[in-house]
Amino acid sequence: MTSSILVLFLQLLIVLGLLLWADRWLHRHLQGVMLLVAGDKDLALWLYAMALLPGVLLHELSHAVVARVMGVRIGRIHLLPRRIGKRIQLGFVPIQETDILRASLIGGAPLIFGSSAVVGIGYLVFGTPEMLNALSAGDWLRGVQGLLGTLQAPDLWIWVYLVFAISNTMLPSRSDIHAWPVLALIAMLAVALLVAAGGLSLVLQGVGGFLLVAVRWLVLLGASVLLVDLPIFAALFLGQKLLEILKGVHLEFD
Repeated sequence: MTSSILVLFLQLLIVLGLLLWADRWLHRHLQGVMLLVAGDKDLALWLYAMALLPGVLLHELSHAVVARVMGVRIGRIHLLPRRIGKRIQLGFVPIQETDILRASLIGGAPLIFGSSAVVGIGYLVFGTPEMLNALSAGDWLRGVQGLLGTLQAPDLWIWVYLVFAISNTMLPSRSDIHAWPVLALIAMLAVALLVAAGGLSLVLQGVGGFLLVAVRWLVLLGASVLLVDLPIFAALFLGQKLLEILKGVHLEFD
């Protein structure tokens, strides 16, 4: 039992690492391709923003909805891209200063809303859980059959695009997680007090099953996102190399 739990958490770490790498790679190379297409930095910025617009809209709306539910005042939602130094801001919504807990929940809202949207599309359109469960069980034939079956989904490329745009804009930004370090410190202090009082095992018995289910869902979600991203990343990479050859330039990324 212990070994299976360790394997599950190892899978989670691998998937999260791949997601962070994929998110960074995607944004850098998508900007590069748009610059090659447009030949102008300002036009490339707008093309880059338009490509991710559905995800940006969901990201900012999730901040706004959670803030309003929690009684925190918000300003007007902005969806126009802009450069702030070397950083590009695709959208933002001004939010009133609030306490650590509410700020953390508001900051994490895009991840919750985006994950829910991706999982919903995976279930309703692609049948992702059945396919990934088959692959994890070693049933490659059923897994490949499930993968081929997704190609028959109605309006396939529209759904693929939506998953792509949402999944690559749902990670919280630096400003979204400004309150997380303090909340994490409080959580660690709470765990330390439970350990000192000998109550940690009781808590784990109560929530252990829930945590395992949550981790499995996170692994499933991350694997689904990577599966959808893979062909798009390949097309983006090949498109970049072709444009570099045609224009006689070579992109360098910091």
